[in-house]
Amino acid sequence: MKLLQKITLLSIATLTIVSCNKKESDFVDPLLTNRDTLVDPSVDFFNYANGGWFKKHPIPSSERSNGIFRMIQDTINNQVKSICEKSAEANAEKGSNKQKIGDFYASGMDSVTINKLGISPLKNDFAKIDAVKDIPSLMKTIAYLHSIGSSTAFTFYVYQDDKNSAKNALQFMQGGLGLGERDYYFNTDKETTVIRNEYVKHLQKMMELAGQKTDVASKSASSIMKLETDLAKASRKMEALRDPIKNYNKMSVAQFNAITPNIDWNTTLKDFGIAKADTVLVGQPEFFKALNGMLKSYSIEDWKAYLKWSLLNNYASYLSKDFENQNFKFYATVMTGVKEQKPRWKNVVEQTNSSLGELIGQVYVEEYLPKGSKEKLLEIGNNIRTVYAERIKKLDWMSEPTKAKALHKLSKIVMKVGYPDKWKDLSSISIDRNSYCKNVIAVNKWDFNEMIKKYGKPVDRTEWGMYPQTYNAYYNPSNNEICVPACNILVPGYEGRMPDDAILYGIIGGSTFGHEITHGFDDQGSQYDDKGNLNNWWTAEDLKKFKQKTALIVNQYSKFKVGDKFVNGDATQGENIADLGGVVMGYEAFKKTKQYKNQEKISGLTPDQRYFLAYGYAWMVNTNKEALLNQIMTDVHSPAQFRINGPLANFPQFHKTFNIKPGSPMYQPDSLRVEIW
Repeated sequence: MKLLQKITLLSIATLTIVSCNKKESDFVDPLLTNRDTLVDPSVDFFNYANGGWFKKHPIPSSERSNGIFRMIQDTINNQVKSICEKSAEANAEKGSNKQKIGDFYASGMDSVTINKLGISPLKNDFAKIDAVKDIPSLMKTIAYLHSIGSSTAFTFYVYQDDKNSAKNALQFMQGGLGLGERDYYFNTDKETTVIRNEYVKHLQKMMELAGQKTDVASKSASSIMKLETDLAKASRKMEALRDPIKNYNKMSVAQFNAITPNIDWNTTLKDFGIAKADTVLVGQPEFFKALNGMLKSYSIEDWKAYLKWSLLNNYASYLSKDFENQNFKFYATVMTGVKEQKPRWKNVVEQTNSSLGELIGQVYVEEYLPKGSKEKLLEIGNNIRTVYAERIKKLDWMSEPTKAKALHKLSKIVMKVGYPDKWKDLSSISIDRNSYCKNVIAVNKWDFNEMIKKYGKPVDRTEWGMYPQTYNAYYNPSNNEICVPACNILVPGYEGRMPDDAILYGIIGGSTFGHEITHGFDDQGSQYDDKGNLNNWWTAEDLKKFKQKTALIVNQYSKFKVGDKFVNGDATQGENIADLGGVVMGYEAFKKTKQYKNQEKISGLTPDQRYFLAYGYAWMVNTNKEALLNQIMTDVHSPAQFRINGPLANFPQFHKTFNIKPGSPMYQPDSLRVEIW
């Protein structure tokens, strides 16, 4: 059976029912079949709720994980593939949305032309790098690489000022690491050491593919690794980046020049397309001071090698097979344990969707989204907001003045749900079938230029940061908003039928709306006010109590292990707080439904059992060892098993429902139990 047939769109109330011609007697409840009843829920609820599914569905060799996210993504990919193929077959008008989608997809599927072109799509870009002769020309080339999507040496973007959310600011952050996270350059455990050694081999191989002789490529690889290690040395750890106050360093361009005398930022900003700037936000000044010194301590040849690598690293997936295979070997196999590549169409569909998702989203909404989806999502979201307010009013640790401000902030959270009311205009992007790589560059240039245009203009608070066909959600503290795209309405296993409220509130209510709203009140989000400004709205005593509670959750998660590595409780605390808040708010909203009030059993399961199993279903993700270790090193989200077991161990109603006794792994004693919101 195709995965597309196994997942359907949520069909409730005003939603259009998806007809699958299935009898009621054919329905098999996923909450029953997903379980592994040989596992004791008081020991490991994650595997109790999902282990049965894991046994029947091993991780494919082309994937790092398998589970609910993969099932839903496969459904979306099939839908987007249909949109791409129809667009590619059409005799579309030049410049139309259909022409852009069709030609982008066709260029990606044309492996014969891609292999024939080899590295030639980057020929002019390499020439720019080869022409570098001094620091000014080096910085000019770095600025150019940024303009085509390569965040070389540092990170730059235009985004809302944390202390003035109505204004867009020029922001500079640490970056430029091929391994992504600083600890990969310094940790001495066996797994990290292997990755670091393999990385140097990868660097050499990529430089050889780019035309360097073996001895030159070996020298380039060594200098790149040394240069990146120095960048990493000056970079803050992942957990330190969670402090928005310490990352907020506003200065004039003249002051920025003063701490980095080897760089003329006025010129670099002009190269970015910023004619005149007053101030900049520098996230980590110490990083840029180190970069300033490195511009002279490393030779121009060293920097040119690094720039070439940065360019290759960003575009290897869109070049000939030799580059693509080498890129896959290191980043997929070595770093995340993926053994073989996906079918080409999947990669091309995902890239087309990533590049032109705004255009694809318009078709997706028309062709695949049931009528009323947006309204139903809003209904669930508003129900979660209602119980959130009730919970805040009853908090015994928060004073009335702070409660009033928390309630006000909650009431002002904007819910962007389903799909945007207006779409971006991508008419100026030129796409053809001649070069896949050049099409990606064209989109990256457009994205960069659109970002640059925002400087000096009022913040557009209607803009979306995700496409309707993106199975994900976010909270933006600067806008005090959550965004829940349309495809969050997808629920695997419910062909043409209405999932019960336990499913709706366990998956969509708790792990989505409840989770994202709680981000407005986690360790980071709680530092922003109702208008999205970095501004303390807490009394000193309430803030102290809040930090005591967050310290408990940091301590809990810091004890979770994958192999020999512990979860980073500090770095993941925001997501862990949001998971805890989400499961609580989803349950409180579920209690108001008829299913709960009538204590209606379905498939022999009580409402409470169904709710907690549904919450487990929301994070039904089985991940291979290498990818888990990579996640612990680089991700602020805890591994899936801890996103279930962690919050549920703190929840008394869960203990009661599954008879979890003191002393069990799934039980937190009163003295260590965390209840925040």
